Amino acid sequence: MPQEEEHRLTVRSKPWTSTHRLMVSLPIFIILIGVLVSISNLTTVPWNIEPTGQSMVTLTDDTEVTFDNPSGETLPAKGTYEVTERYITLNMTGDGNLTKESGARGKANADGVQAIKVLIREPQNASGKRPGVVFMHGAGYGTCDNSFGDVASGMASAGFVTAVLDKPVWNTTDINRDYPASAKAYDQVIEYLRDQSDVDEAKVGIYATSESTWISSYLLEDDPDIAFQILLSPMVFSPRQSLGFFVTQDFTLVGANEGYQSIVQRVFSADTGLFGLNNFDLATLKPAAYAVPTYVAYGSKDVMTAQVDGVRAILYNAHKADNWNVTVRSYPVANHVLRLGDESEAGTPFADAYVDDLIDWAVGTSAGLTQTSEKVAGTNLYQSIGLPGALKARRVGTIYGVILHVTVVLLLLASIVLALVALGRKIAADARWRREKREAKHAGMLIPGRPVVLGFAHGFGNALLTLTLTTLATLLIFFAGLGQVIMGVVKLAWGSAPTETPGVMYWSWPVIQVVSVLVLWAWSRVFMHLIEVASVRGLIQIPPRRESVRDIVTGADPVLASTRLGRILFWLVAFTMLYILLVFAFWGLFIY
Repeated sequence: MPQEEEHRLTVRSKPWTSTHRLMVSLPIFIILIGVLVSISNLTTVPWNIEPTGQSMVTLTDDTEVTFDNPSGETLPAKGTYEVTERYITLNMTGDGNLTKESGARGKANADGVQAIKVLIREPQNASGKRPGVVFMHGAGYGTCDNSFGDVASGMASAGFVTAVLDKPVWNTTDINRDYPASAKAYDQVIEYLRDQSDVDEAKVGIYATSESTWISSYLLEDDPDIAFQILLSPMVFSPRQSLGFFVTQDFTLVGANEGYQSIVQRVFSADTGLFGLNNFDLATLKPAAYAVPTYVAYGSKDVMTAQVDGVRAILYNAHKADNWNVTVRSYPVANHVLRLGDESEAGTPFADAYVDDLIDWAVGTSAGLTQTSEKVAGTNLYQSIGLPGALKARRVGTIYGVILHVTVVLLLLASIVLALVALGRKIAADARWRREKREAKHAGMLIPGRPVVLGFAHGFGNALLTLTLTTLATLLIFFAGLGQVIMGVVKLAWGSAPTETPGVMYWSWPVIQVVSVLVLWAWSRVFMHLIEVASVRGLIQIPPRRESVRDIVTGADPVLASTRLGRILFWLVAFTMLYILLVFAFWGLFIY
């Protein structure tokens, strides 16, 4: 045995016993899991969704709307008139002003001008000045040609002049929509109807659905002369509260594990104002928004609106504005847009009596008659959970979450790049070695040894690979479970029934929790082994043994890896995998 190797063996300490290894790895594990459990608890959002199972009993299940008609005048109904159609185009800027410049239909041009096409439907051969209705879009990018066709035609056939316009969006998206500007744009169309010779300017109302019921609040404030409003599945509360309620309820309905609710809590407590997105906390619930005759319609399968809390808030604010003319109708089986069945399927019909009821209400209200039918009717209203009214922006948590997720993405990219570099070097070195091997064999020379690219020692390479694959597999399970939840919520919102076998969205959360703990224990064992090897080599003592330090620097007898690339790759990937566990902790996976 060479003298140098013999000296290297004599200066080493004895290997650790199993008890010694446990006594070192256990504190490491406790520290790691303590940090992650603490983060999960510190990022927890106070979440009060009580009371659960609220209901509001209607006065009758008959949704028909009737009026006292002392004069005996025959009132128009759906189908009374033939309907004619015509188009106009209004070029509008983001401040709602009209302009003569030509904009691009749909989105704004470079000057911020959107050419808004408007489809006007009019009752043919209707005498006198007619009432009018302007339709307001829900979420998405509806146009005048693909939106409200059946309702607008039905109302026009009952004597109304209806206007359906391209949704005013300009250069905004769903998350930064300018609601005050949109209100001004809709008001321009209302003014257009008022100026028509066949329209009674005092009898122009609105038909708003879902998202646009936030816009209608601004519209009623800007234009108190609006005659009436029909609100289909109104969101009522601020976007933060409305969407928080909708997603929380639907996560439960689709069968997701309760753990995924922690994701909802953290997402909807984000301080979006940090990114210039101020729509989350719109103050739309005000008396002025319900100061005119109001018709509210809900479907019993609507999984997006807090119906019981919503009706109470509407009635409270309407009465505060001294408006007692509020009619509420709830239709069985109907979804968020009052359709029967899956909204994603073409041709899905409305709830049977919905269109007839709203037309009867609009006709009688426009004629100034007194309603004789019950104000609250249809199927009983039900709300599975309470509105998360205390939900608010949490700036510190938002900043921490952004930094955490940006950092983990950068670490993953850096790890991938370095791994590809190592793979490239490995392939190049092996190719060069095979070439030299052939040349040496041909020349009858000594065959060179295979080149070392990473040079992991003491099994650390296999441990790193195993833990990396395990952590990434756990991350994939997390995304698979969350993805299935999101798809289930989307299908539920369209009107589909929830699946009877939740699958990944249910079992993935506890599986990730268990695997994460096992991964942490494995990492604690890896770090313990590093300490053990360093201790046996005499590196932890003071002062460290010079021979051991020299051997590590030269790569002659490494603790972790014989090459710098191997050591850097190990620590980068190890840190990245532990950072992924920090991400899990942020989303509440370490709350047991």
